[in-house]
Amino acid sequence: MQKEAVQAFTVRITQASKSELVVILYEMILTEIKEARDAYIKEDEKGFVKVLKNAQRYLNELITTLDYRYPLSYDLLSLYLYINKQFITAIIRRKPDTLESAESVLTKLLVGFEDVSKMDTSGPVMRNAQQLYAGLTYGKGVLNETNIDPNDRNRGFIV
Repeated sequence: MQKEAVQAFTVRITQASKSELVVILYEMILTEIKEARDAYIKEDEKGFVKVLKNAQRYLNELITTLDYRYPLSYDLLSLYLYINKQFITAIIRRKPDTLESAESVLTKLLVGFEDVSKMDTSGPVMRNAQQLYAGLTYGKGVLNETNIDPNDRNRGFIV
C-alpha cells in the first residue's frame, strides 16, 4: 500500500468506532486487491504476491475478531474463508483471475457495514488518540496542509 494511503487509513483508525474499523479493514483489503492487479499488469510477480499476503493479513484480522455468540459470525466466517481461498488461488496461479469474485463479496459486505457504522454511536475505540484538525495554507507556488493537535502542550512559546 502506498504511503499516503497508509497515513489516511491510520488517521481514520484512530478516530473509528468498532463498526467503522470493520469498514476500514474492508477498504484496506479492496485497496490491496487493486494494487495486486496493478502489480500484475506491471509484471511484478513479487509485488503481486506481497500485496495479496497483506490483504490476507487484514482478512485474518477480520476472522479473529468475529464474536461467535452471534449466528451471523458463522456466515461471515464462511465468506471470509471463501475470500481467503480466492487469494490463495491467485497467489498460486500468479494471476488475478479469482480476485474479481473476492472483490464482489467484499464490496457487498462493505456496503452493509457502512450502513451499520452510520448507526453506531459508541464512539472511537481508541481513547486518548490525537485529535486532528487540518487546514490548508498557500505558500509560494504550493498549497501546504497543516495538522494541529489542540491538546499538544508543546506548541508555541513555553512560559
